[in-house]
Amino acid sequence: MKKTYHENEMKRKRLRRIILLVFGVLILIALLMGYKLFQIVMKPNVHTPDGKEFSLYIPTGARYEQVVDSIYTHGLVKDKSAFEWLIKKKDYPHHIHPGRYVIKDGMNNNQLTNMLRGGLQTPVKVTFNNIRDIKMLAGRVGQQIEADSADLVALLSNADSLNAMGFNAKTIPAMFLPNTYECYWNTSATQFVAKMRHEYDKYWNEERRNKAKAVGLTPIQVCTLASIVDKETNKTDEMARIAGVYLNRLRDGWLLQADPTLVFASGDFELKRVLNIHKEIESPYNTYKYPGLPPGPICIPSLSALQAVLNPEKHHYYYFCAKEDFSGYHNFAKTLTEHNRNAERYQRAIRGIKN
Repeated sequence: MKKTYHENEMKRKRLRRIILLVFGVLILIALLMGYKLFQIVMKPNVHTPDGKEFSLYIPTGARYEQVVDSIYTHGLVKDKSAFEWLIKKKDYPHHIHPGRYVIKDGMNNNQLTNMLRGGLQTPVKVTFNNIRDIKMLAGRVGQQIEADSADLVALLSNADSLNAMGFNAKTIPAMFLPNTYECYWNTSATQFVAKMRHEYDKYWNEERRNKAKAVGLTPIQVCTLASIVDKETNKTDEMARIAGVYLNRLRDGWLLQADPTLVFASGDFELKRVLNIHKEIESPYNTYKYPGLPPGPICIPSLSALQAVLNPEKHHYYYFCAKEDFSGYHNFAKTLTEHNRNAERYQRAIRGIKN
């Protein structure tokens, strides 16, 4: 009886040891698997060129294979199998978001996967200035966001779309304010134009509209005159004075006689010198023939020129011509006689260079 009890006790002890051993092995396996999973998820696995931030662009409609191929082509992931295991585990192939993603050196698979799956893209800065017309604007913007320049031109040439925004084909340049804007890279043409309309409305607040009214212009007319001022000078500190000259002419019913409008009417934007023959061009932009402002801006005006027209210098000047020192500044005159003397000084300086 004692022997049987002893044998049973021994069996129980062996069983407990086996159970503990199995349990220990299972814990070890779990720890190893956990460590492996930790390695897959949390271990740094991203390497960017030169350790600098890298912008990954995922176009609209991109497939999973295209995204992964782009990542591999740029050598951004070291352990591909670990990355693909996690990104599929998180069902990224069914949650692809277009955009610009800034990838940093040393990111782990989890960080990269969560950024791509969550569509956590980084905006781009869209900048445009010194823009002649809508086609040039579309080309410049199309280089900075996904929207195709042709789509932008088509949208900004559509009469119904323009009319809905309160513009037409001649006045639409007035809606765009040269600056730097934050946009998502995958912004469409429609979204971009809507954003620009929002910026236009924000700019033309009550204060600026009152200033425009004070000088006898609408916001679009302010933009039109500002575009002429922009083409007359690149010296921001004399823009307000030039704006004052043109406002004096408008107020007194004079022809504007602005040479930049003739350049625009000619279609030759490389034209350096306006001649009498150009003054005969048949065009509503010919301010030597037709009174008042032209039907729309001759370029997309700068913020400085807009500011100058809204805050013109009050004076009695009606004329101006380039200074004889070729500084880029102008001599201003109240009378034609005084203006002719200024022009003659400039012509003598020109002849002196030629001789």
